[in-house]
This record gives sequence, structure tokens and C-alpha cells, in this order.
Amino acid sequence: MIELAAGNARLGLLPDLGGAIAHWTSGATQLLHPVRDLNLLAQKGRRVAGYPLLPFSNRVADGRFHFEGEDYRLSPNFGGETHAIHGNGWEHAWELELLSDASATLVLSWHPPHGAEVVEWPFAYCAQLRFDLREDSLSIGMLIENTDSRPQPVGMGFHPYFPRRSGLRLGFSADTVWTSDERNLPSLRVPATGAWSFEHMRAIDGQAIDNCYAEWPGAAFLRWPNEGLALTVEADEPFRHLVLFTPPDKPYIAVEPVSNMNDGLNHPGIVDRGVRVLAPGAKLEGHIRFVLTAC
Repeated sequence: MIELAAGNARLGLLPDLGGAIAHWTSGATQLLHPVRDLNLLAQKGRRVAGYPLLPFSNRVADGRFHFEGEDYRLSPNFGGETHAIHGNGWEHAWELELLSDASATLVLSWHPPHGAEVVEWPFAYCAQLRFDLREDSLSIGMLIENTDSRPQPVGMGFHPYFPRRSGLRLGFSADTVWTSDERNLPSLRVPATGAWSFEHMRAIDGQAIDNCYAEWPGAAFLRWPNEGLALTVEADEPFRHLVLFTPPDKPYIAVEPVSNMNDGLNHPGIVDRGVRVLAPGAKLEGHIRFVLTAC
């Protein structure tokens, strides 16, 4: 593990475990919640507090998609599901490219095996993660470059786990949200109103949400009022979707800035699905920032 430091802040990184975050703390306060998810097979039961989603976010239905006249099959990588989930960046060791006391840059080069019928991802790419720690903030820069000889469809995002304690409250704006069918795939796009709305900050209670919000302006707000802590999530283009995961029986929630809608590879007719087609040599880049304040 690599640990960055800035004042009382500490950030642990696991380059060998998919470029994941091991922990982020401020003094004795845990700002992210390390989670052991046995369904994420490549994490091998180790606890992680956040990890990158590359070259797509969330699910690809049954690991199949069609692109530019070709049918592709992806390996299932999540226990109990036939879908491929969260790309394959989190399944591989990243190399440490740059390191200072409060900053680290990780890189990953992926080349699909030649001639394989079922693969993790059928196109070659190079990805970069840059972590910049400050005493009151964490910035994550993400970049993916198409190093293949063909165009490829990509998306990206980051999956942080936040502790569900001390009366946690959440607020954000979004115009619409995708409901899910019984297979956790997008079904209907509906207004983000009523029980779906977090326009007015509210407590995270027993409601079970595992859905993708669309037309998200790039800001979300978490408050732990019993501790006097507040955290703002800021994301620039291309992160205009937000996946919210609130399992009612777990001590954490996930608030995930992502570029593409769930199963976006299989919804080419949706104009703002967030999947970007990169020509050979083209890049997609975005930045996410977590800012800690008192409340």
C-alpha cells in the first residue's frame, strides 16, 4: 500500500488491487468506508474504500453489446450475475508512475488477448489515475486513451463508499432517473421527483436505491450533522450521470460520478447515454473532487 499525507489527512492507495483506495482519513475520522465485497471477484475479499470504473460504468447486459457492425462478448466478473460490471480496470494491477508526499499517478495499459472470443474488454486502451490529497480535499483525475487501431466506445467513473453514520444526509439535483428491472438493468426514465428526489437534502433511511440519475449538474452534498462534518462531491465533464447505491442493511452508501448510463453500450438510441466513441489516439478525461468542510 502507498500512503499519501497532507496535514492530518491520510490516503491509502492499492495500485496492485485495481488502483483502489484503501482508506481516506482526517485525523481519527474515516471519510470513506472500506468494504469487503466478495461479489467483486478480482478484489479477492480485500477491503477497498473506492475504485475506478473503466472503460465503462455499471452493467453491460449479459456481457454482450453490438458496436460498428460487430457483436462482442465480455467475461462475467461479478458473483451471481451474468452481466459484466464496472469495466476491467479494477481487475488489474496499476503501475506507479509518479509519487510525492501528497500526490500519486497510476497507469494501466490493457491489451486484449489475440483471438479470444470472450474477453474482459475487446479494445486496447491506456488509463491514468492521478490522486492529489490536501488537508481538506481529495482530487481524482481520470484519463482513458484509445491505443487500439479501431474506434472504441468508452465510459468511466469512480465508486467511493461513504460511511453511513451519525445521521447521514444527502442532497443533489438531477432531472431524471432510470428505474431498474428485476435484473438491475435500466427500464424507464422518469422525473427525479417524489421518493426519487434529493433536491432538498434528506436523511438516508431504509430506502433501497441502486439507480442511475441523468442530467446531473456535477455536485452532490453529504452531511454528518452529529459530527459537524460536510463533504461536497464536485465533478466536471464528462461526469453527468450519478449512480446512487443505498443498501439498507449496510454501514455505507455509494455516490458514484460516472459518464455513462447503466448498460449504456446497449442503448445507442439515447442521445445523452454518455458513452463516448474514441477514435484511435483520442482521449477522454475528467476530474472529481471531494471537499471536506465543517457544518
